[in-house]
Amino acid sequence: MFCCKHGKAYLFDKVVNVNTGEKDDRMMTTGLHTVCDIFCVACGSILGWKYLSAFEKDQRYKEGKFILERCKIRSGGPPDRIQLWAEHDVRVSSSEDDDQGAV
Repeated sequence: MFCCKHGKAYLFDKVVNVNTGEKDDRMMTTGLHTVCDIFCVACGSILGWKYLSAFEKDQRYKEGKFILERCKIRSGGPPDRIQLWAEHDVRVSSSEDDDQGAV
């Protein structure tokens, strides 16, 4: 289970239809990480972030993976396939606040 500023979040190996922002070193609850925000290609909303590197050895499993904030996505599509869409809104948010390690 992962958490972010707005509540639950999910860790993914791959995401599509996103653009990445600039690299940023951020102190999170699990230590210092180099990340970049990820944005919806359709509306430009921040959806989460990508882990570029972790400074703590036990956090390196996150490198190259993506966090999507649950409040920013909705699911749908056929039951045998997971599809997620961005919730398009005009809110501006920041992913600087938090992450949380696996439970």
